[in-house]
Parts: sequence; C-alpha cells; structure tokens
Amino acid sequence: MERSRRFGDVYLAPTLWRGVGLEELCERLLPPGQERISWAKMAAVLVAARFCEPSSELHIAEDWYRRTALCDLLQLGDEEVNKDRLYRGLDHLLVHKAALEAHLSQRCGELFAIQNDVLLYDVTSTYFEGQAEANPQARRGHSRDHRPDCKQVCIALVVTFDGFPLGYEVFAANTNDSRTLQTIVATMEARHGVVGRVWITDRAMASAKNLAWLRETGRRYIIGAPKSELKKFGAELAAAAGWRTVQAGVEVKLARHPETDEIVILCRSADRRSKERAMHDRFSERIAAALERLAARIARSKKHLDPAPINRQIGRLLQRNQRAAARFAIALEPDGCPAGVRLCVTCNDAFDDWAAISEGAYLLRSNIADWNDQQLWKAYIQLTQAEAAFRIQKDQLNVRPIWHQREDRVQAHILVCFLAFVMWKSLEMWQQRAGLGNSPRTILEELARIQSHDVVLPTTTHGQIRLRCVTHPDPAQAALLDRLGLVLPKRMRIAEQAAPPLAAIA
Repeated sequence: MERSRRFGDVYLAPTLWRGVGLEELCERLLPPGQERISWAKMAAVLVAARFCEPSSELHIAEDWYRRTALCDLLQLGDEEVNKDRLYRGLDHLLVHKAALEAHLSQRCGELFAIQNDVLLYDVTSTYFEGQAEANPQARRGHSRDHRPDCKQVCIALVVTFDGFPLGYEVFAANTNDSRTLQTIVATMEARHGVVGRVWITDRAMASAKNLAWLRETGRRYIIGAPKSELKKFGAELAAAAGWRTVQAGVEVKLARHPETDEIVILCRSADRRSKERAMHDRFSERIAAALERLAARIARSKKHLDPAPINRQIGRLLQRNQRAAARFAIALEPDGCPAGVRLCVTCNDAFDDWAAISEGAYLLRSNIADWNDQQLWKAYIQLTQAEAAFRIQKDQLNVRPIWHQREDRVQAHILVCFLAFVMWKSLEMWQQRAGLGNSPRTILEELARIQSHDVVLPTTTHGQIRLRCVTHPDPAQAALLDRLGLVLPKRMRIAEQAAPPLAAIA
C-alpha cells in the first residue's frame, strides 16, 4: 500500500458544498477564463480546508492538501494548489459576496425549511497578528477576545431563528455597536426582503436614535434594554401581581414604557438572581475588608496624613469593585488623632432595598403588539444562537487571529469562514435530523479516520496494477454513515487516467 491520505472528512466537505448549491453557483459566478485552474475549484479547496482543518493558505498548499484525498475528489493535482493561486482565489470569491448570501438564504430555506422572518443580530470582534497598516478598518477598540494589544475589526452577523447564518458585514474596530444597526437592517432587507421582519438584538443596540428609527420606519423589534432603565419600573418589579412563569425559574410581566408607549417585558430569573446576589456579596466583602485595613492603618499612623492619596486609593478600590461601590458612603473626616483624619464608612440602605428588587431582573423593549409575553421572551432568548455562531467561528473555524494585512484579503478570509460556517450549520442540522446530536466536529473526527490508499499489485506479465481504494469503515463509522445516508466509494480513478470531474468517483 502506498499514498495513504485522509478521505472521510474531505469526502463530506464537497458533499455539503454541492448540497447547499455552492458548487453550481460558483461555477456560474466564476466561469472558466484564461486561467489554467478553475477559480470555482479553488473556492471549494479554500472552504473545505477551513471546514475540515482551519489553517492558513500557506499551510493548505504545503501540507494539508497533500495529506488529503481532495485532489482525487476534485481532480486537481497536488502541484496545482499553491499559496499564490489560493490568494487569487480569495480575490475572485470576494466579488460575489452578496450573490452568495442571497443564494444561501434561498437554498437553505428549501433544504431545512428555515424561516427568515425573525432575524437575530449581534456583533463580535476578531484581532490581527501584525500592524495591518494597509487595512483602514483595522483599529483599536473593545476586544471581545481580551486582546486590547492588537488591532481588530468588528463582524456584525445576522442569523435566523434557528441559528442559520443569513449574512454579515465588517466594520472598523472603533465603531460603536449601536451605529451598525441601521446599516445591517437596510443591507439585509435589500437582499432578503422587508415584509414581516422581526429584528432581535441585545442592549448594545438599544440607543434612543435606533429605537426611534425602527419605530418610525415601521420595523418590528425586540431589543434588550440597559439595566439602568429598570429604575423606571420599580413599582412593577416590586408588585407581586402580574408575573407569569414562562420557564422553570423564569417569570415575566408586561408593562408600557412611560415615554414611548412601547411594550416592556420585565423578566426575572432565579439563577440570575443567585448569581448577582453572590457577586454583590463578594464585592461588598472585598470593599469592607479593604476599608477595614485602611482604617486600621490610618489609626496606627503617628504622623499627619495627606487626604488626597487616601481618596485616590479609595477611588481605585471602588473602581475595582464597582458592582457594590454604591453600597458604601465613605468620607475622610478631620480628627484630633496624629493622622489628622479618620475614615467614616456607612452603608446605604437604599442600595440593599433596590438590590432586593432588581437582582436577577432585566427588561426588553418591543413594538410587537400581537405576541404574548411568553412568545416575546422566548424569541429574545434565541439570541443565544448568534452568540453560539460566534463561538463556532472562533473556536472551531479559527476566524481569529487574522494574518492577512490587506483590507480585501481580510474581507475574503471572513467570507471563507462564513461559507464554512454555512456548511458547519448544514451538517449540524443534518445530523440532528438523523438523531446524531449536534456536534459536527465529532462527526468530522470520526470520518477523518477513513483513508484512501494506493494498492500496488505486481504482475508477471503486465507490470504493476495500481488501485486507489477507500478503507472499509469500522462498525461505528458504518453506523454513522448509514444514519447520514452516505455511501462511500470503494475505489477512485487515479487522476492521470481520470475521466471528466463528475466521473471521478467510480
């Protein structure tokens, strides 16, 4: 046996690529020209690599592609895939971003009966390695990846109610989240239509300007509101009547916003209450212990102390523990002791009273009058699908860090990650319907153990016979393939003897 290569996972990738219609679409968008290798095939290589083993274009060309049987499946020799051709493939693919998104919205709606009338919207960031001086969007900003030392860009992603990606846009890193909303809404509606849309997003988008714009333009929405707005509804929170249990440990109540007459969904969660109470207690204990030590140090001092450094120390203490800072009233008062001052600390009873009411509570704002409280709350909770999409792209598809320095290459890198996520989500829905859970990585790792080999048979009269064979799946793999409805080929044609690409699998 010779030429052993990974087969199972790279067989699944082109299957998904064709299944969601991307092979046919790319062949139409990237028709053959004067190039020797079709750009549609290079796009398939880029996305398959991101789906199976996320890595750089250099790694794809020099290592990954040569270890897989993708060359046999695509009828594209190892020597035809190099980093320069992959980079140019990125450039050709990026031009068709809008067409790709529009196609995927329609095609995946047909495959999985996905409805895109309720859209979930969220923003994340991803950072660069290098200075990215050729990219005007690369800026410093709030880093969700805890890498404030690196430049970054913001990615605004829209997914359906089921978490299927519908589209995205890239913004400069110093763009406030709220300033992206109107651009995203207008862009997505231009591509996918306007009628019946419901937009769901978190409190980072809940600026007065955005809410006014959504109302004035007749768009329906459910948006999380800043916690500071809870104070406007203190009476409703404190009242025992009107609450309805929508899930174990979660209660909601509807009210009207006093300024805009919007529907306000007041929510309180037992788990969230326990978490916030524990946080308040922990920060309060830290502040109390630090103030006790500070008071003792002041009392022991044998010389006159300057109040300014002490006040700065108190300020830093409260800043580090700001969740409980309002609980304490702290003052340095003149005193006849050697230090000249003494520390006076009192507890603010109003803080404890409000904490007892507001711990575990949050509110949502909406202008949807024909949904009940349970429907509104459950729709907003689906926003976790957008957060899960970001986790998959970062942890499984390695959208970060970005090594490209040019703006167009960065945009193309994110597009390839988006297309790989479409395939990832398609596999997830496929395996869910087959009763195989919701972990595509487990499927890929299991199938990756299936390999292809060249079996070389020497003969006395006809030289060597070379057969390119696929290993027989073990019982677990066979059961997995059966549930997915996949049939692996037993043999493949060797590229040098190949018929046209569609006949590559014998």
